[in-house]
Parts: sequence; structure tokens; C-alpha cells
Amino acid sequence: MEWTPMEINPEMMGKLGVGGWRCVDLLGLEDDQLSAVPKPCCALMLLFPLTQQHESFRAQQADKVSGGSDVYFLKQTAVNSCGTVALVHAVANNKDKLSFDGDSVLNAFLKETASMSADERAKHLENNKVRGLGLLSDKVNFHFNAFVNVNGQLYEFDGKMNGPVNHGATKEESFVADAAKVCRGFVEREKDEVRFSAVAFCQC
Repeated sequence: MEWTPMEINPEMMGKLGVGGWRCVDLLGLEDDQLSAVPKPCCALMLLFPLTQQHESFRAQQADKVSGGSDVYFLKQTAVNSCGTVALVHAVANNKDKLSFDGDSVLNAFLKETASMSADERAKHLENNKVRGLGLLSDKVNFHFNAFVNVNGQLYEFDGKMNGPVNHGATKEESFVADAAKVCRGFVEREKDEVRFSAVAFCQC
């Protein structure tokens, strides 16, 4: 199944019934640029090009997948749905910090899939009648992933993998810097490639 790509929309969280939070574009990934990110910030989403270097790196990470029952993970099976999957990961792993409208499509999806496996959640997302639960990358050779602090651990969520990758300890005060450091690794692996952007999920 192939979804129609959508743009990042700052008002998107309100449309999905998530109150009090918004998506903010990052000016860059260096420490001095991160100071402009509003606090608190509970998730960071990175858009990056899919290259041979990236695929080779991902193959090396296959045995680093981890995560317990406290981590919500969703596989990506629909083409162009990487942004939606990244957004679901960001929200699902921060539910205790968020408030939802009574008719929130996203909250309904999370309740319906709470006890499902990652593959079952992917199938449910494909069959969901309300499409566009979030961001989608606007070109097929780009991909979104998400970074979230889950119980003091920095997790990277990529729906193309078999589970989340644990990047070690983090805390609320250092989360943005810790996640950005991992994101800089994506940039450094891609020589002469500048097509990267990041979005922070911040409280209004």
C-alpha cells in the first residue's frame, strides 16, 4: 500500500486532537542552535535521505534492537508512511505527558493498538479509515525516524527496523542535546549530503 505524502504542518497536533503541544522546526543540530528549542521537548523527529551508506549502517544495527513492554513500537509497512509512524512513536511513548481531545483520532488509534504486536499495529494503521495521522516525507528517497526519552533511556524509533534502538541514558534537561548528538551521526555518515531537517515536539 502507498500513501499520498503530506507536508509537516505546525498545526497538525491540534488537528489530531493532541492539546498543548506543537511541532517546531530545528534551526540546526549544533549545541548553540538547540538553545532555541522550546522547553519542555519530549520528542525529536529527523528527516534524512535514504542512501547506500545509511542502508549499510542499518544492517550493522540489526542486533542492537531492544525495548521492553514500556516501549511502544510500530512497524512501517505502507510506502510513504514514515512520518506518520515517527509521529505515532513520539506520541505513544509520551502519553503520560499529553492530553487528548475526546474525539482524538490518534488517541483512539493508540487505545485500539495498545496490546497489539508491532506488525499488528502496522496492519491496523494501513486499514485505518482516517489517513494522515501525522507527517509524511514528501519524497520517497527520504525517511523519518523519532527519538524519545522513555524512562530515562534515549530510544530511536525507525519503523523499517524490527524494534527501537537504545542509545543509552538521558534525562529531560539533556534530551534535546543527547538526541541531536545521535542525529549528527546521521549527517556525518553522509559525505557531501546536506538534505537533513529535524522537528521537535514541544509544549506550547
